[in-house]
Amino acid sequence: MKQNRRTLLAGMLLTVFALAGCGQKQEAQQQASEPQAAASAAGGEMKEYVVGTDASYAPFEFQNDKQEIVGFDVDVLTAVAAKGGFKVKFVNTPWEGMFATLPQGDRDILSSAITITDERKQSMDFSDPYFEARQLIAIGKGVTDVKSFADLKAKKVAVQTGTTGDEVVQKLLGKTNPNIKRFESMPLALKELEGGGVDAAVGDNGVVANYVANNPQNGMVTGEDTKSFAPEYYGFAVNKGNKELLDKINTGIKAIKADGTYDQIFKKYFGTK
Repeated sequence: MKQNRRTLLAGMLLTVFALAGCGQKQEAQQQASEPQAAASAAGGEMKEYVVGTDASYAPFEFQNDKQEIVGFDVDVLTAVAAKGGFKVKFVNTPWEGMFATLPQGDRDILSSAITITDERKQSMDFSDPYFEARQLIAIGKGVTDVKSFADLKAKKVAVQTGTTGDEVVQKLLGKTNPNIKRFESMPLALKELEGGGVDAAVGDNGVVANYVANNPQNGMVTGEDTKSFAPEYYGFAVNKGNKELLDKINTGIKAIKADGTYDQIFKKYFGTK
């Protein structure tokens, strides 16, 4: 009888130890899996936003030999997204009609060297500025009497439709002046200048300077008129009232400016900042 009791007691103890060991093992497995689950959850929360960009505006956004969308704006917004806790997917979107994609829900962000203006602020919200620009004049080969913006008064001028370059030329020549030739992209406007169809072209300094520098055989030069052209500032655009996304973008912009990432990207495309 005593032997049976001892046997029963031993069996009970073994069961308790086995259960305890199993519990500890399950707890250890649970603890080990918690960081993985947290990491997985964090990865799942990383939202991807669709970015509209007119990829014909080198060096800000353009397509390389592999048809990938690259450029200054692409690098900046990608770095901003990494700091702001989200992902971005760039989609080539023609400039004309691009702004309508925000309220339609086809694009979440617009990143296309977009100048922040009071008129645009009425229909969309802008991030903090990330680039300062000015209008620049590209002057055709053999044109020697253009020294300032005012000298374009009697000239044929190419611009990209709907840009700030278009707006300033309209103010000088008049909105319906037939001497203003409008194109869907700035490279097309500059091609028209190369071919002698116009005397000059007006556009953002980064794009015009980049094009002229990379096409020296065409004899074009640039003319800067700081008195006529006020500084402009580029921003990333989101749909009106999308504060959550705007806050993420602004957080990222502040972070890349603070840690030197922005300066590195600037130097890559424009030289020493």
